[in-house]
Amino acid sequence: QVQLVESGGGLVQPGESLRLSCVISENIDDFSAVAWYRQAPGKQREAVAIMPIHGGTKYGTSVLGRFAIDKIIAKNTVILQMNNLKPEDSAVYFCNAVRYSSQYWGQGTQVTVSS
Repeated sequence: QVQLVESGGGLVQPGESLRLSCVISENIDDFSAVAWYRQAPGKQREAVAIMPIHGGTKYGTSVLGRFAIDKIIAKNTVILQMNNLKPEDSAVYFCNAVRYSSQYWGQGTQVTVSS
């Protein structure tokens, strides 16, 4: 069973940065795409950043230029670097990995941006 474990969430002030990590229990190169999604209370889950294995990374319009997704292949880890955080970025952030027709999700990590 594939497991994804996120970490790095927390409470920060507007304008600050956070770095989320997601460790995948299997070889990260076996997945056709890795991604980060988020879900705020009362809202639908939305894609934050999607990184296909063959390139063509895409970002949500609200985070473009502020967030960056990356992989540390040797550690089977997906990173989400979040800069210049805004209160509207507050949500539970989920790591996602796709292999063939299956999707795998982490348990989520809470990010709260508040002064």
